[in-house]
Amino acid sequence: MEPNARKQQWTLWYIFAAFLGVLLIQQFWTTYRQVETIPYSQFEQLVADGKVAQVTIGQDTITGALKEPTAEGRSYFAAARVDPTLAEKLAAKGVTVTGAPSGGIISTILSWILPAFAFYLLWSFLFRRVAERQGLGGLMSIGKSKAKVYVETDTKVTFADVAGADEAKFELQEVVNFLKNPKSYGRLGARLPKGILLVGPPGTGKTLMARAVAGEAGVAFFSISGSEFVEMFVGVGAARVRDLFEQARKASPCIIFIDELDALGRSRAAGNITGGYDEKEQTLNQLLAELDGFDPSSGVILLAATNRPEVLDPALLRPGRFDRQVLIDRPDRKGRVDILKVHVRKIQLSPSVNLDDIAGLTTGFTGADLANLVNEAAIIATRRNAQDVSFDDFTAAIERIVAGLEKKSRVLNPEEKRRVAYHEMGHALVAASLSGVDPVLKVSIIPRGVGALGYTIQRPTEDRFLLSQSDLQNRIAVLMGGRAAESLIFAGEISTGAADDLQRATAVAFEMVTRYGMAGATGQRTYLPPQQPFLGAPSIERPNASEETLREIDVESRNLVDQAFERALAILRDRMSDLEAGAMLLLKKETITVDDFPALRQPDESTPDRVAQSDRRGTGARSEEGLQPAASMPRA
Repeated sequence: MEPNARKQQWTLWYIFAAFLGVLLIQQFWTTYRQVETIPYSQFEQLVADGKVAQVTIGQDTITGALKEPTAEGRSYFAAARVDPTLAEKLAAKGVTVTGAPSGGIISTILSWILPAFAFYLLWSFLFRRVAERQGLGGLMSIGKSKAKVYVETDTKVTFADVAGADEAKFELQEVVNFLKNPKSYGRLGARLPKGILLVGPPGTGKTLMARAVAGEAGVAFFSISGSEFVEMFVGVGAARVRDLFEQARKASPCIIFIDELDALGRSRAAGNITGGYDEKEQTLNQLLAELDGFDPSSGVILLAATNRPEVLDPALLRPGRFDRQVLIDRPDRKGRVDILKVHVRKIQLSPSVNLDDIAGLTTGFTGADLANLVNEAAIIATRRNAQDVSFDDFTAAIERIVAGLEKKSRVLNPEEKRRVAYHEMGHALVAASLSGVDPVLKVSIIPRGVGALGYTIQRPTEDRFLLSQSDLQNRIAVLMGGRAAESLIFAGEISTGAADDLQRATAVAFEMVTRYGMAGATGQRTYLPPQQPFLGAPSIERPNASEETLREIDVESRNLVDQAFERALAILRDRMSDLEAGAMLLLKKETITVDDFPALRQPDESTPDRVAQSDRRGTGARSEEGLQPAASMPRA
């Protein structure tokens, strides 16, 4: 039976029960108002006066009807039955005999039911409150699936709402075609994959893509997170898996979507070293059994999403279960333009805004990042009472996301401000002196974020997927430009401001030696395990090498950073006048662009030097660090 029909049937039963209850209450109340409870002596007097029409004598009570109603309009009476001998003795002494008759069978039943019902309500209320605090839910529904069911009208998402992932949409279009017409799709003997795993970094639109598939196919959509299967009671997760697939079979054709599959399908080999059998493992085993048992021709498609495919159990990824993996990666420049077109529909955009320029500033941004960017730009425009959102609002939003919130209350003394200006101008001039690097867009000494006292933003000209050895060497040189400027201007008196630059330069040099084999002394080999694709920033791990090789790695890494520092020093010595002029202008205006200071423009492309952006997939921001260094910008 369909869920809506079942719900409607229960509603009819509730209406019928309520109607009967109202009739019973009305009958009981009417009868109660017509019956008068009287003393036994008054009953004897009524009999003596001839006013009693009929009498019903029970074991404990006497009930009857009067020939004429009383002054209160009551035609029936009830009295407690008293022994005649005792009644005569009491009457002789002038004692009035009173007594309340029993309420009959209805009163007897209610005397048992009402206390039990009240106790049940109290127990249910208290247990439900405790269960909700503990996350257990209802006692009777603890083994039921928590999947949220969306019908076609609830989904309201189609492929038109998903941009920047054309290859993934092409792969998933087959699922839509099968759900719409399964017979014609299998005319050549092909079968649809039982399970499709959506893989990609956080925020790239994996959940949105799954909802779009359901919206395009016009079928029911069961959505649940992997963590919702597991509870504190053993066997609950497996029961929920069984219940989910049972509901899906009844509602076929439909789509089951399990988000964050790694919470449920983590590799069993790495999870329990002692050989025990825990709840997560039992839940995973049940999921594997369901994947083996259900027939994709029945119209049930299983979609799942994760950003950590490397931790999934191999049995889950074998052919016959999750047959196909669809990568939903960060969008390229064209994809970012398409995503921006989707999100700017909701705001009042200025006609002068070029979305391609904004896409060029957001290299490495995911779909969620771009949605947040558009919202931040709209907030900034609203704050300044503008009629529409301009390009400057988007630039300010990028700075807000990349470098952090402006700290206007953080007032630097003149000497610190001067040092920050030279430091940031050193970064900008070294970047501007090397051809092939992303051009400098803006330099600022306004404090932002937790510890950034200044920053330099570069504008990427293209998406890059490969970096040469010279690219990485130039990257380190740009990072060391701030320290080199301080060393030149302040006679070798350096500060803590380059802490973040040194950390990032050391990380690049370390990876050149240990991961990319770009050092002669250590040879053409790697010393680190493979880098996980979607886990974000790689951490510096201890290389798998002997003590002698570890020393060579340290020496080579230090030499790369030292050489980049000397190279930055040489560039700034040649451009000392630009360094002085740029720092003075920066102290005066606090934020400058290429138009304010033309010396920041790049040289001719024929110059052999090249530099790449810093090791993050986003705009290149440099920061001046205080006594407690912090990174200028998180990795995108």
